[in-house]
Amino acid sequence: MSEVKITLPDGSSRNYPSGVTGMAIAQSISEGLARNALAIEVNGEILDLSRPIQGDAAIRIFTWNDKGGKYAFWHSSAHLLAEALEALYPGVKFGIGPPIENGFYYDVDLGEQTFGEDDLARVEAKMLELARKNSVYTRQEVSKAEALDFFGKKGDEYKLELIQGLEDGSISFYHQGNFTDLCRGPHIPHTGFIKAVKLLNVAGAYWRGDEKNKMLTRIYGVTFPKQKELEEYLVMLEEAKKRDHRKLGKELELFAFSENVGMGLPLWLPKGTILRERLEQFMRKAQIKAGYDPVVSPHIGSKALYVTSGHWEKYGKDSFRPIQTPNEGEEFMLKPMNCPHHCEMYKVKPRSYRDLPIRFAEFGTVYRYEQSGELHGLTRVRGFTQDDAHIFCRPDQVKEEFIKVIDLVLHVFNSLGFENYTAQVSLRDPANKEKYIGEDALWDRAEREIQEAADERGLKTVAVKGEAAFYGPKLDFMVKDALGRSWQLGTIQVDYQLPQRFELEYIGSDNQRHRPVMIHRAPFGSLERFVAVLIEHCAGKFPLWLSPDQVAVLPISERFNDYAAQVIQELKNQDIRGYLDDRNEKIGRKIRDAEVKKVPFMLIVGEKEAAENRVSVRRHGIGDEGSVSLAEFMQLAAKDFAMPL
Repeated sequence: MSEVKITLPDGSSRNYPSGVTGMAIAQSISEGLARNALAIEVNGEILDLSRPIQGDAAIRIFTWNDKGGKYAFWHSSAHLLAEALEALYPGVKFGIGPPIENGFYYDVDLGEQTFGEDDLARVEAKMLELARKNSVYTRQEVSKAEALDFFGKKGDEYKLELIQGLEDGSISFYHQGNFTDLCRGPHIPHTGFIKAVKLLNVAGAYWRGDEKNKMLTRIYGVTFPKQKELEEYLVMLEEAKKRDHRKLGKELELFAFSENVGMGLPLWLPKGTILRERLEQFMRKAQIKAGYDPVVSPHIGSKALYVTSGHWEKYGKDSFRPIQTPNEGEEFMLKPMNCPHHCEMYKVKPRSYRDLPIRFAEFGTVYRYEQSGELHGLTRVRGFTQDDAHIFCRPDQVKEEFIKVIDLVLHVFNSLGFENYTAQVSLRDPANKEKYIGEDALWDRAEREIQEAADERGLKTVAVKGEAAFYGPKLDFMVKDALGRSWQLGTIQVDYQLPQRFELEYIGSDNQRHRPVMIHRAPFGSLERFVAVLIEHCAGKFPLWLSPDQVAVLPISERFNDYAAQVIQELKNQDIRGYLDDRNEKIGRKIRDAEVKKVPFMLIVGEKEAAENRVSVRRHGIGDEGSVSLAEFMQLAAKDFAMPL
């Protein structure tokens, strides 16, 4: 019998008979691993533990503690939800049911049957009943004709439409209990792993995301291998509701949306604008120190610009429709990306190798036509501002420049309290190269340079295939917030392709023409998304230097309004942001209102403070901190209220 070489995550290898399964490998390592194993990654692809491995492979066995394990667990839970729905609602038809970051959903067509939040508990109970049967998830490869025949007899037009888009020989079914679904996998070994179920909510979703199609019922859920983990998750969800940036954005008067302006187009209110501008000022200072030159480009560009860059081909369907001008055949687009504009800036004059690197930085607003059902507060909008920059450098400068950008990203995270992050090396999908542009050799070089730069900075990295930009690999920073949720914020990309497409050149030391390399970087990512994450991370209690209102001056009664006005003016003279609450209200009410607004400091003034030029200091969430002279408070403010260097 032939053997295969299996390389384990620690770099060691073992030989097994060809056709060995992931479960057999887990059992050969330890019984404990075999009991907890949920799925296996084989050469970068997550598979069922029952799938045979026919060739040499690098593998990783996933448990619940791994992202890949949760992916398989929640994918299998979506099938369990579908089995429960089919048992309770005869004739139900199924769209898609994928795992998502925290749980899963299934889009279903219930026909004339009604379904709402009150029905969720009944379905949960059925799911747990079915889970206790320990039904095995079994894979069956079928022909296209067999697949069409099976779902044709069921009258499920959604599955039939999906099958029409698949190639014969690539189609598989999964069975568990009395349920069969069209699916590529992977799945956990059996339903018995699923011990705790919570269906979270019901929403509407157009079939395939197209508003012209039928509205289906989308049921969201989450499952766990232990009831205790579900209970902890539900507590976290309640805390997340309190921190929801949409709720706090309204309460703190940071931003708003208006249907008259347009869906997904945020309106920044005065306090939100201060917050946003402080972030911009912080980044501008850091960029000037790092040698960037500020630039500004228009909000529109010729369609031809984005055809040249490749953005029209790759993202045209996700962009706003081209703008037709009075001139026949002339078309413009709302800017979907800043990089093509910066390429044109590079070309305004000849460049020498001595000029490089050139670093163009812009807070550029771009526009993407996100589907209305995908819009979500500031995290998913149609118009957003990127802290974008593009570095044009020689090939021998790439790694040095990349490391400098890593340092800038880490400076941002450290200054804003994001301490828990992982650097994701986002690579091409080698099995789907048509998604990308450029030569293999340049891709390999760029991927190697990114990994080497990350290693030199000692970053904890994870490589993920299929997450690269269409023109190059990238380093994405996955940041965990105070609730342990993961967000993709900063990104750095190496690009050998756009310089070729735009025919960018510099004269080298050999007096010959050469192509520069482009590094794209955005430490915030987008200001909108970054602000949303920041609001939820700190529950609206911003760092002192960033808070829209750093101080509220609260006179005890109207008799001390003049002194309070003098205090607020002296604070403003020192660039301390705040307001005077001179309403004819009791001091308790003023304090409560300032607490709700999450103002870091309240300066309470009465007869003694006015006579002695002092203020009584109260800190948000802490309470009274005693009386100090206004001069002493100014000294504190000069040190603690200032923007980080």
